[in-house]
Amino acid sequence: MEHIIYQLEDDLATLTLNRPEVANGFHIPMCEEILEALTLAQEDPAVHFILINANGKVFSIGGDLVEMKRAVDEDDIPSLTKIAELVNTISYKIKQIGKPVLMEVDGAVAGAAANMAVAADFCLSTDKAKFIQAFVGVGLAPDAGGIHLLSRSIGVTRATQLAMTGEALTAEKALEWGLVYRVCEADKLEKTREQLLKKLRRGSANSYAAIKKLVWESQFKDWQDYAALELNLQESLAQTEDFKEGIRAHSERRRSKFTGK
Repeated sequence: MEHIIYQLEDDLATLTLNRPEVANGFHIPMCEEILEALTLAQEDPAVHFILINANGKVFSIGGDLVEMKRAVDEDDIPSLTKIAELVNTISYKIKQIGKPVLMEVDGAVAGAAANMAVAADFCLSTDKAKFIQAFVGVGLAPDAGGIHLLSRSIGVTRATQLAMTGEALTAEKALEWGLVYRVCEADKLEKTREQLLKKLRRGSANSYAAIKKLVWESQFKDWQDYAALELNLQESLAQTEDFKEGIRAHSERRRSKFTGK
């Protein structure tokens, strides 16, 4: 794989985002590799736990803004729609896999990445991490199952406010709200993960699979209907002048001037 690193160690499969030169921004090839790695881990009977982490100072800014600027300049709406479809599928797969999925985050966790962190069963965060629903800044709505996941995790009002303001949620506040399992200093992240894995290894894989199925059936079985609406809205928003202005403003490092068109 070119854009992620997939490693196996004993019963743990690790997927490492590996595009630090673009702050681990998601583009089509990386999303496809993440889904391939998740499938490998899901189907491998030796894998009992899955870990998602990242190389670089930023966990992920979400969508690759360089790629999004190219798509805007070339009027390539299909590629933007494809990315929205893929990131939703990643969150869907994280929730569907009958194995505990852990995520380790540091630095900015924005856009689709922030919603994948909500999809994970355990999010371990450094005290420097910030979770950002960055979509409104470029004229989009949350993708990767964002509202579906957030509203069930922190409530409808908080989810709406985060999505509409794009305000950064500190690691401490994310812990208080229940989005994060543990917060620690960066140099203690590995130790924190190993403590969690030690605890989980005492349990039964059968129990974990059953728990995830019950969570899915009780909270997320309408995901496909939600995903269809999310994709439809993102495709419509990607064709607006506000979205094009948001991407260009970010590229030019200026404040967006939205007109509602």
